[in-house]
Amino acid sequence: MKFDKKVMESGVVAAFSLALAFTAVPVYVPANADIDSQIIELTAEPTENRNENVTKQRKHINVVAATVETLPEKSQSENKKAKAEKNVKAADRKKQQETAKSKEVIKIEETAKSEETAKAKKPARAEEVLKPEETAKAIEAVKAEEITKAQETAKAEETAKAQETAKSEETAKAQETAKSEETAKAQETAKAEEEKAEEVQAQEAEACVKPEEQIAETGTQEVSPWAEKLMPNVEEFLNVRTEASSEAELAGKLHKGAAADILEQGEEWTKIRSGSVEGYVKNEFCVTGLEAEALANELGTTYATAVTGGVRVRETPSAEEDVKILDVLEEEGKIKVNKEAEQIEGWIPVKVDDQTGYISAEFVNVELELGKAISIEEEQAMIAAAEAEKAAAQQSSGTQQKGAVSASYDDVTLLGALIQCEAGSEPYEGQIAVGAVVMNRLRAGYAGSISGVIYQSGQFTPASSGALASVLASGVSGSCMSAAQEAINGADNVGGATSFRRAGSAQGIVIGNHVFF
Repeated sequence: MKFDKKVMESGVVAAFSLALAFTAVPVYVPANADIDSQIIELTAEPTENRNENVTKQRKHINVVAATVETLPEKSQSENKKAKAEKNVKAADRKKQQETAKSKEVIKIEETAKSEETAKAKKPARAEEVLKPEETAKAIEAVKAEEITKAQETAKAEETAKAQETAKSEETAKAQETAKSEETAKAQETAKAEEEKAEEVQAQEAEACVKPEEQIAETGTQEVSPWAEKLMPNVEEFLNVRTEASSEAELAGKLHKGAAADILEQGEEWTKIRSGSVEGYVKNEFCVTGLEAEALANELGTTYATAVTGGVRVRETPSAEEDVKILDVLEEEGKIKVNKEAEQIEGWIPVKVDDQTGYISAEFVNVELELGKAISIEEEQAMIAAAEAEKAAAQQSSGTQQKGAVSASYDDVTLLGALIQCEAGSEPYEGQIAVGAVVMNRLRAGYAGSISGVIYQSGQFTPASSGALASVLASGVSGSCMSAAQEAINGADNVGGATSFRRAGSAQGIVIGNHVFF
């Protein structure tokens, strides 16, 4: 080491050398040296004298510092420059050391990462090694499942076969049982038939009854008479046509209150037979079954027919000798049953003129009579016969044509209603006759008007019983209206008679069931 002469003379070097002698000098060792510390401090004195030396060093440093302060400015600036260079070099060394340290740290971290990566890869490789084993296990599991399914399928098939076998056996047993039962029933039926045949033969032998009559008697069954019948639900009549069509020709007419037998029943048309007429009627205008039976009881006429001669019609339902006798019926004689009267056990209420009589039920047969269909030919023949009968009646009774009487429509209707009450079921000539009686009374001065004659006290029972008012409310039939108009116009077929009664009860002109006098 070389020093400037001036510096040496100034004593700086001596002081600096003295300071170095008592200062620990750090020695730098390479980073790759195998030691615990990279920096080793060398001291001039042993460890036990370190404190004493430190005190001496501080004293020397203070002396050097005081000396330096006294140096010229040039020497101080040079000293500062040297220190600066020294600091720069120290900083460079420090950076190099830090760089080395950071590189080693980076290497250590990379090494650790590589080791961790290696460790992480090992389990994955182990897993890859284990996959074939798992695959084998899965295959075995699948095979086991297939075997189990096959076994279950086999069991199910065996069960189904067993069930089918059981069913077939049961079916066979059931068939055998049914056959045996049928055989037993057939045998029982055969025995029953044989027993019946024996009984029939015995009865025939005892009563000398013909076999045909006995079979008919034992085979008779009670069947509702309205099971295969119908009635028209109309105001006047229902057309019967030759075909099931509204365009077909007319075969006849089924009037209100008539009944027919059902031959073939369809959805819209029904084939029927009534009287001499056979054809088709539309279902919408007909009723059947219970409805037809109810309508028949409402519209039909019930008659009591005597089964022997001399059947008495009594005023009260009593067999006492002092009971008044209203009428006597011959054998097969018929009389209308009063369906509105009170029904008394053992007695049949009947109509006798304008009152109710009673017949013992044991002497009559009661039947409901209904009308029948008429063909077109029969209708035309009836019209012709009625005209001929009318002409004959006029000739035989000496029908006179008297002067017409002025009358309103109400008068005609009132007279027509009375005719319907008194002679609604009589022939047309009998209806004109009742009208002529009223008009003859008007001409004779019984009252000043047609209504006065009809409502005269004690003369015409329907006027006081309410029957006349009922007919006026429900409507008068066409034939009775026509007979009333003829009587008002002057027709008189009773020879001026002013009264009438039931035929056989007085002398006079008999028309239908009335005698006029």
